[in-house]
Amino acid sequence: MAASVLVTVSLGLLVAGGARSTCVTSKGEGPCPATLVGPDGTAVRDKYYFVHQPLKGNGSITARVSDMTGQMRLPDAVPGVRNVKQGVVPWAKAGLLVRQSLTQGTPYAAVMITGGHGVRMQHNFTHDVAGGSVQGPRWLRLTRSGDTITGYESDDGKTWTEVSTVELTGLPETVEIGLFATSPGTLWEMAMAFAQATAAFDQIKLQGANGSWLRDDVGASMGPDGKTPHHPGGVVESGDKLLVTGGGDIGPATMEGGLRADLTLIGGAVGLIPVLVVAVSFFTAEHRRRLIGTGLPAEPHPARLLAAKVVVVGAVAFVAGLVTSGVVVPVGLAMLRGNQNRIQPITLGTELRVIIGYAALTAAAAVLALGLAALVRRGIVAIGLAVALVVLPHLLATAGLVPWLLMITPAAGFAITQSVPTFAHVDVDPSLLGGYYPLPPWAGLAVTCGYAALALGVAIAGYRRKAPVQGQFI
Repeated sequence: MAASVLVTVSLGLLVAGGARSTCVTSKGEGPCPATLVGPDGTAVRDKYYFVHQPLKGNGSITARVSDMTGQMRLPDAVPGVRNVKQGVVPWAKAGLLVRQSLTQGTPYAAVMITGGHGVRMQHNFTHDVAGGSVQGPRWLRLTRSGDTITGYESDDGKTWTEVSTVELTGLPETVEIGLFATSPGTLWEMAMAFAQATAAFDQIKLQGANGSWLRDDVGASMGPDGKTPHHPGGVVESGDKLLVTGGGDIGPATMEGGLRADLTLIGGAVGLIPVLVVAVSFFTAEHRRRLIGTGLPAEPHPARLLAAKVVVVGAVAFVAGLVTSGVVVPVGLAMLRGNQNRIQPITLGTELRVIIGYAALTAAAAVLALGLAALVRRGIVAIGLAVALVVLPHLLATAGLVPWLLMITPAAGFAITQSVPTFAHVDVDPSLLGGYYPLPPWAGLAVTCGYAALALGVAIAGYRRKAPVQGQFI
């Protein structure tokens, strides 16, 4: 157990101490700016092109999005020659938006069409509601009544269907309402490459606002000269039609938001191997001693003895896991911050869940290994099975291979250590290094506990059906 603590803590602190993240800005390469956070404290991206007007009091905006096209950069076919193709990424967005102000990270609500996910209504970056799945031209409407924002969609501009209603508590009397377009980048192995979307809006109607259109490239970063926007958006007017082009995203920043706390537990899977060995040995060693040393049956009450072993090995493993995570997570985070890395925001509740959750995972894995030993009664075989079920799927998922194994194997329990949620409306690389977990934290841990309970249940049932058989464990 001491070896488990040492391995996991050493690997975690080695990674934390060596991590250095830098950003290129108009002033050159240097430390990254502070993480942008949304209304609930989540790291967010807030970049898009906005054609808008101030709306005082209640009102609405209606428009048809007749078309959405775009450009995206793909891997270079010829080294050094940019490979930019026509097309839109699945989460490219264009539609109607109302927000408190143009300040990044402020509350907003938007109804939109997307490149591959139909109509959606999203608000405050982390919330997403699906509308119709129809692709192509779509009428959209967004209304404001006090703090209540409602989004609608229609296929003909006459019959309307509500997509969702949200409350933006504390909206000022005057807000900004208008049309927007944006597009997250194309995903290349945990990195984002350039992409943008262009949407054609027509049949635009406003109620409560009748001024001239204002144009803002919200969140645009400046190039090396400090004046020219990097990948700027824009708008072209053609009669009653507006062609709005934008790049970026409005949503959670799962990768760009900084390093995650669960990266400090990167050695957790390897660190579990000694725990699994100890748990199996705890079962087989005593049986071998009793069978060889006395010649008597291994256990007068095998089911009761197995249950006692479960309590002991589970408690010891939990303490070892708690010591491990209780050291490596806070110390690792302090080292990451000390090296001026951008860190994903983490609440005290989430940090405690990661720490205690890893301890619970360690205990569940140990109990599972003990149950496997009781089933197969061969130490080497039990250790091999435990490693194959708990450690190997995690290592494969870390490399981006067969991530679905984290849904159906005991390795699903590692989800309890995720410090940044996996949002359905953000595409990420399907790798643990990219922060991808197919199951929510507690659901993942429940899978591991379920396997442990099943192994123990079958072993105990077998003990109750027949008396212990003498034999030698290997």
